[in-house]
Amino acid sequence: MKIAAISPNTGHLQEIGRVLQAHGHQVTLAEGGKSRMQAIAEREQPDLMLVDGMCCDPDEVLQIAAVTARHPALAVVLLCATHTPDFLINSMRAGVREVLPSPPTAQALQEAVARVEAKLHGIAARSQGKVLAFLPCKGGSGATFLATNLGWLLAENASVLLLDLNLQFGDALSFVYDSKPVSTLADVARDIGRLDASLLAASTVKVTPRYSVLAAPEDPSQAMAIKPEHIDAILGVAASHYDFVLLDLGRGIDTLAIKALDRATRIYPVLQAQLPHIRHAARLLEVFRSLGYGQDKVELVLNRYEKSSEIGLDMVQRSFGTARIHTVPNSWREVSASINQGEPLPSTARGNAVARNLADLAAALNPRQDDAAPGLLGRLFRRA
Repeated sequence: MKIAAISPNTGHLQEIGRVLQAHGHQVTLAEGGKSRMQAIAEREQPDLMLVDGMCCDPDEVLQIAAVTARHPALAVVLLCATHTPDFLINSMRAGVREVLPSPPTAQALQEAVARVEAKLHGIAARSQGKVLAFLPCKGGSGATFLATNLGWLLAENASVLLLDLNLQFGDALSFVYDSKPVSTLADVARDIGRLDASLLAASTVKVTPRYSVLAAPEDPSQAMAIKPEHIDAILGVAASHYDFVLLDLGRGIDTLAIKALDRATRIYPVLQAQLPHIRHAARLLEVFRSLGYGQDKVELVLNRYEKSSEIGLDMVQRSFGTARIHTVPNSWREVSASINQGEPLPSTARGNAVARNLADLAAALNPRQDDAAPGLLGRLFRRA
């Protein structure tokens, strides 16, 4: 576990470091007081922060609350020589996990860290949701249509949340729903200190019982208040409570987009068989390489593909070397009708070639247990 310890007492720091490092933790030691919490949380991004030298001053609790609101995934443990019942209650309200004596015994410190670690591992054990990011290589690629319609198909057998991260001009909700959202991503970011699964679910639009969409801000100016740490916190909660989290991203690669892409299990850049699309896709793949994303994390989607295209699949494949490419056939009229009606294509034209293609992709991403059962036993279960 990644731990940061802050103390004005050098001897306390050294002892804390010795105890924790002996148990295999990655420890950062910082001499100083509570005023360093925010900077260290930003720079080190620890799982746990130990803050020594606290007293019963209410202003200290306010400083802690500011840090935990900005970093909701951070666990904070305070080390205090003396404390009052009111201080304990106010500390817990501020997001503090535990309060220990200062200096703590080695056993008390180990046990407290073990409790935090167990809770983090419990969250990790529930974090089975796959995060799938869709982004256009060029405007009009069809990324939003593919993300929203794939989400609808995945939701037939799994819980799905789609986040519209095209913050300035996102309209993903309109592809599958015919009303405006009551709450948006900007509202969740504004209440990030209260973020939990209930708040997240209440802020979404339920398209179907298992398919929810968290819409982009209605007013583009509200997007300015959404920060990368907000996206990271939202994705942390979402991946813990949904089987699939789909991200509909815009074209820009900024710090917010990178924070989302870092979380992604798979990235789907969407392009068409045209030279501008191919050039932009090549640049995008180069950006991904510079960010350290492996080839197993990225799969290109060649949308509106036709075998008779002037630029064939073999030419596209040569342009990208060993990169994986998933093709989606061209069905412009039916897709346009689906978008104009605000209805998922699989709900109105299940037999359409694009709908069947996306259904195959959904099945590959979320194979059903009975389909995987081999031989006669599998057939019997399928009949049942």
